[in-house]
Amino acid sequence: MLDSSPTEKQSSSVLGVIPARLASTRLSRKVLRTIAGRPMLAWVFEAASACPQLDHVLIATDSDEVAELCTRHSWPFQMTSPDLPSGTDRLHAVAQLLDAAIYVNIQGDEPLLKPQHLTALLAPFANPDVDVSTLKVLCTPENIANPNAVKVVTAADGRALYFSRATIPYDRDGTNPPYWKHIGLYAYRKAALNVFPTLPHRTLEQTERLEQLRFLENGLSLYVAPTHFDTVGVDTEADLQKVEALLLNR
Repeated sequence: MLDSSPTEKQSSSVLGVIPARLASTRLSRKVLRTIAGRPMLAWVFEAASACPQLDHVLIATDSDEVAELCTRHSWPFQMTSPDLPSGTDRLHAVAQLLDAAIYVNIQGDEPLLKPQHLTALLAPFANPDVDVSTLKVLCTPENIANPNAVKVVTAADGRALYFSRATIPYDRDGTNPPYWKHIGLYAYRKAALNVFPTLPHRTLEQTERLEQLRFLENGLSLYVAPTHFDTVGVDTEADLQKVEALLLNR
């Protein structure tokens, strides 16, 4: 666990940040794409704002067009550099401007987000040893061998042991263990978020192409909370259509 700064100890706030980068390599302008009559970002912001554990929610963007949408709907936003390589870096940039005890990284391409996801995500921070938290949900059968569905294994207390695109654990004796899919929502104590840009990119992260392994390889305490609610991250037109059908049938 990282030591908390004096500023963090004096702060009790929980800040939700929705990184909303307009450029996307796989699905152009996806945070502004319409789903069931509303921009994707509207679904995410509404769900985050409904979580009682979040004191504030804002959108972090590098796009004037996204900023204009935020202004039109009176959504708080913060402009960030277009050169930031990831949503976590965008969250870190916001943390240099706005003080909080815990920062929640809420993916802007998760329109199936529920307030319950964020409540579960924040629960591990009752344990002072937790630096970072994330979520897991039981894998559907089709996702157990799917390399696009990242699997996670944890210790009995929820501490993350490993994340992989491979099927883990390996079922040597056919005992049919539960398989857990990782959901890419994260919450950070301020000290952990501040150290993120300084952490070296090591072999496991580079091999699996999974950013969360950076925390494990560098000794931070990452805990994984279970949720009953799966999500569908929107990366393709097919994802967009699937999510729209699910939202229309809620």
